[in-house]
Amino acid sequence: MEIEIQGIPQSIRSEYHTRLRTAKADLSRYKKLLKEQRTQVARSDLLSTSQSFTTSDEPYGSNSDRVRLLAGTKRLEDGTKRLQESQRIALETENQGTDILMNLRTQREQIENARDTLHTADSSIDRASNTLRKMIRTMYKQRVVTTGIIVILLLIIGLIVWSKVT
Repeated sequence: MEIEIQGIPQSIRSEYHTRLRTAKADLSRYKKLLKEQRTQVARSDLLSTSQSFTTSDEPYGSNSDRVRLLAGTKRLEDGTKRLQESQRIALETENQGTDILMNLRTQREQIENARDTLHTADSSIDRASNTLRKMIRTMYKQRVVTTGIIVILLLIIGLIVWSKVT
């Protein structure tokens, strides 16, 4: 509120400052009254409880004390059960997490092995591709040589036939 008052025009700012101080004073006064009332209620609760002695029929004190004690014990047992259940769930979750991590590790190893296999296959394919290129070049060279030999033989046959004819 004080920050908002700084943004208000100068002409009406003092009025709001006064109202704010009054509201703060009222608030602190009410807080003190509340604190005093709480302490008085607590004192009266402490002093109003019966200070009677227990009889042999009531070994745990008055009936209301016994009921409060039983209720407190019940709440404590419920809290203990909830804590044990939470601990059980936490252990199950931890075990599941461990299983998941082991599965992920196994899968990572499988992926790494597959990657290594792919690299090996890739290098083998590269070598095979180079070998095929060499074989194709050799095939073309042999075709040229074979074609050359056939042409020379045809020329020699043609010369022999021409020489016999003439």
